[in-house]
Amino acid sequence: MDRFTLIDSPIGQLLICSDGINLTGLYTEKQIQSKVKLLAPDNKCSVDDLPLFVQTQRELNEYFDGARTEFSLPLKPYGTEFQKQVWQELRHIDYATTISYGELANRLGKPAASRAVGNANGKNPISIIIPCHRVIGTNGALTGYAGGIECKKRLLHHEINCSLKQLAKV
Repeated sequence: MDRFTLIDSPIGQLLICSDGINLTGLYTEKQIQSKVKLLAPDNKCSVDDLPLFVQTQRELNEYFDGARTEFSLPLKPYGTEFQKQVWQELRHIDYATTISYGELANRLGKPAASRAVGNANGKNPISIIIPCHRVIGTNGALTGYAGGIECKKRLLHHEINCSLKQLAKV
C-alpha cells in the first residue's frame, strides 16, 4: 500500500506517493482531492518519515529554484505497458521544450496513435518529474493537463524563464 504526504510548492500543494522504495505518484493541487480519497488514511506520513520523500522534496525545491533540470528519483508509475512506454518517452523531452502529441506518437513508432498517446499522457501518475506538461497540441495550444491548463502554463513558463536566465549568465 502506498504511503503519502503533502508538500507545498510554488504551484500549490503537491501529493507525493511511494511504495517505500520508489516514487509512485506526484499529483498537483487540482488532482489531490480525487487521489487522497483512494489512499488509506493510515498511510499518511510526514516528509521526514521516508527518505524518498525528503529526496523528492529536495529535488522539487531545486527544480522550482531553477537549479535542477532533471530528476534522479527512483520511479515506479503504475499503468499499462503502452502507458509506461509513453511515460518513459516523456522523460526524453528536453527541459524547457515542448513537442506535440503527434510527435510523441512518432517517437514511439506509432504515428497513428496520437489520441492514445494523449490519453496515456493524461493518466501520467508522476507529474512534473515525468514531464507531461511539455506536450502540447499540434497547433501550439496548451491542451489537456490533469493539473489544469494554468498549472501547465506556469510550469512551462518557469522552465523557459530558468533557461533564459542560464543563457544570460553565459
